Amino acid sequence: MKVDLQQVEEAAKELYIRALKLLPPDIKRGFDRLAAGETDSGAKRMLGTMMTNIKVAEDTQNLLCQDTGIPIYNVRIGRGVEVDGYGLQEAIRRGCARSTREYSFRSSIVHPTTRVNEQTSTGRGVPIVHFEFSDRERTLEIEMIPKGSGSENNSWLKMAIPAEGVDAIKTFVVDCVLEAGGKTCPPTIVGVGVGGTSDLCVHLAKQAATRPLGSRCEDAEGAQLEAALTHAVNMLGVGPQGLGGDSTAFAVHVETAATHITMNPVAVNMQCHSARRARATFTPGGIEYGY
Repeated sequence: MKVDLQQVEEAAKELYIRALKLLPPDIKRGFDRLAAGETDSGAKRMLGTMMTNIKVAEDTQNLLCQDTGIPIYNVRIGRGVEVDGYGLQEAIRRGCARSTREYSFRSSIVHPTTRVNEQTSTGRGVPIVHFEFSDRERTLEIEMIPKGSGSENNSWLKMAIPAEGVDAIKTFVVDCVLEAGGKTCPPTIVGVGVGGTSDLCVHLAKQAATRPLGSRCEDAEGAQLEAALTHAVNMLGVGPQGLGGDSTAFAVHVETAATHITMNPVAVNMQCHSARRARATFTPGGIEYGY
């Protein structure tokens, strides 16, 4: 399958717009589940207000949140796919910039020292584009995640040592959630990376934070850690928007990687309640949009 780069550019533009306006169904179900189990009356009302905000935004085709985020594109290239890698990256960049120019939403991207905003949601190194490969035949997937600063500002890395054990991982995650409080606009998805190197660990945490609700870590030990941490975090009383209650997190997601015998890095990256993402799947039969 040969990839049409003009179609990629159009898809990159469309994905950004879709991600900002349409909340994935698994997140909506997550709200319903939390609301059904919430025991604090104020927290239950807050969840209801947040759910109403989502419905109004979608019904009026407005943005789910004013923060348009840092645009991240995750590209998975399957077998039997013919594509110019550099051309693919540039097509995504052009589509990202067009979405902001043509739909007039806020560009949140600035130079790190001059703070100059090009008003295109692009800049040096942005959009962030990750490439990986899959075993799916003649399939190209592009996932778009607009990562808001409220959640991204609450990111941590600890270079733990093996002697500290699993309890150190749990304590670190709980401490991070407490420190974040309401700044992440909870309920959140708490992404946890364990293992690898410092950079890989942080990347794993981001992958975990942006996974669909209901998914589980493929590593059995990681899956056990997810269950234990989800229970622990929702006992903290942070609650929706940090105002108290049971519903601090939709879930804690964990991703793991092998690491060095003398290290055990752990990273935390959070996703806010407006856990936005959109996906385009290219096959010989055409392009399908989803989440």
